[in-house]
Amino acid sequence: MLGGGQLGRMLAHAATRLGYRVHVFEPQVNCPAGAVAHKEVNASYEDLEALAAFARECDVVTYEFENVPAAPLKHIESLTQLRPHWSVLETTQNRSREKRWLRDHKFPHARFAEVAAGGDLAGGIREVGVPCVVKTADFGYDGKGQLKVMTEDDVPAALARFATQPVVIEQFVHFACEVSAVVARSQSAAVRVFPISENIHTNHILDFSIVPARVSPEVLAKAEKLARLIAERIDLVGVMGVEMFVTRDGDVLVNELAPRTHNSGHYTIDACMTSQFEQQVRAICGLPLGAVTLLSPVVMVNILGDAWKNGEPKWDALLAQPNVRLHLYGKADPRPGRKMGHFTVTARDANMAFEFAEKYKGRLTS
Repeated sequence: MLGGGQLGRMLAHAATRLGYRVHVFEPQVNCPAGAVAHKEVNASYEDLEALAAFARECDVVTYEFENVPAAPLKHIESLTQLRPHWSVLETTQNRSREKRWLRDHKFPHARFAEVAAGGDLAGGIREVGVPCVVKTADFGYDGKGQLKVMTEDDVPAALARFATQPVVIEQFVHFACEVSAVVARSQSAAVRVFPISENIHTNHILDFSIVPARVSPEVLAKAEKLARLIAERIDLVGVMGVEMFVTRDGDVLVNELAPRTHNSGHYTIDACMTSQFEQQVRAICGLPLGAVTLLSPVVMVNILGDAWKNGEPKWDALLAQPNVRLHLYGKADPRPGRKMGHFTVTARDANMAFEFAEKYKGRLTS
């Protein structure tokens, strides 16, 4: 596994339960995934010698986040099986390439324009129109590297901030809600789409994922079909998160792709026949894909470092609830905005689960 964060940690748990040994390659020492893996290698992704030695020890290599550089992976392609392929990573880790791929394959998306570093950013904003969102082409997640331009008065700030960076300018979508699908595709081209999640963000970071999503059956069908087609067209072997906007007219637009397990899919550990992490192991190791049946309506709640603002969160307030499952990631430094863990709440319907989730989240710090 390339990358040693919380997604890798949960993937390692799933893999070891199936009897596999897990090696982690991560630049930072004492990473969350390394703590539960059989071996941790700490080196730069650009260290081709270390990367090659790591690859020779592994039957299959995957990655747990998309900021692993794609270029070094070409170096190990002949040494092991790389799933998903480096070309999938190369496409999805850069917003310009990702948007072009969506456009070229005729998937619905927001209108966009690309501007090179030092290019005519003001012209790009005029082309797309205000309101819009200016985003760096590389290394953006959890709202990082982007700025909303809601009126003409916001344009100077965007010009000052992004003048030296390549960017994508996207039409601002006045959406009814955001949803996402976690889709898996096997080596034999079997595809499974987990139940669609309705996502609520706070300060650009996922706060709640509600499953089943509280949208019409028609929207659910559109979202599932888009996820399935994207997995097929991009030739995925593994798991991918597909983030989408639902417009007020009921259209579904693809926003972003993540070629790995997804934050909005954490609910699957506690509420599905197969978790997204076990599904990734199954897909990349040549096993049959598991059932994606939802066992109970569920809400997933992210726990950020902000929860430590008044000291240690009140874990007993969560663990006293019979319908709550707590997952902590083993991170020592609870910085504001840093994902430290999550919990899930099950109930007889999604609205009730969401009501409980909001209440329990408040008890963590009260």
